[in-house]
Parts: sequence; C-alpha cells; structure tokens
Amino acid sequence: MSSNVPDRDATPCAYTDYSEGDAVDDLPATGEDASGVEADVWDVLYEIEDPEMPISIVDLGLIYGVAVADGVATVDMTLTYSGCPARDMLTDEVRERVAAVDGVEEVDLRLVWSPEWTVELVTERGKEDLREFGLSI
Repeated sequence: MSSNVPDRDATPCAYTDYSEGDAVDDLPATGEDASGVEADVWDVLYEIEDPEMPISIVDLGLIYGVAVADGVATVDMTLTYSGCPARDMLTDEVRERVAAVDGVEEVDLRLVWSPEWTVELVTERGKEDLREFGLSI
C-alpha cells in the first residue's frame, strides 16, 4: 500500500548540499555594525546582484551573516528556494568576490536553510529596488 505522506528523513532536494547550523534570528542581516575586513566583505556582497532582477543579494535577504577571523571569511547565505537554478552562479560569484577582499585568505561559504527565505527578509532598500523594477511585495 502506497502513501502520499512524505518521508520525514528524506532530503528535500538531492541537488542541494544542506548545511546544519543554528537558526538565525536577527534578520535581515545588513552588516551595518561591521568594521574592518568584515565591512569590506559586506561591501562586495552588496555589489552582487540577483541574476533575475537588479537587487543586491544582501537587500534581497540572502545573506544571513558574515564573520572574519584569522583571514577566513565565513558567509552564511541562503537562496530563495533550494532548487534555485542560479545556485552555482551565485555561490561561485560570492566565493570569488569575497576571496578578492584584502585580508581574506579563505572563504567558507555555508548555505543554510533556517530560517527559510521569505519576502519578509527583503530590506526596505530592496523593496524600493523591486518596486522600481516593477515588482510589488
């Protein structure tokens, strides 16, 4: 007898490498309080736009946190959904751009899924950019 009840132990998307981690509470993350190399990392993240619309991945709410210690920049990032077709393009660009920041020797990019991305994570600046693009959220 077959059941339509999903297997609770199954990975939702086999293509995605899910990382375990602590849930992030203070979102959207914007890097406002960052300084030094960490602030430089935030600056380059603001320059990376979503491939489908002219909005920074920070303002879209995809960056959950940045920490820099001993030359290692750790970036916690999510995607709008786990099967995002731009996944590799975005993660590659984040790694390359962050690695180019003076003072960063290594990049630890962690895709995290808790909490899941929602439109509530879009910053006010991001909402303005989306309205200018013709989208309303």
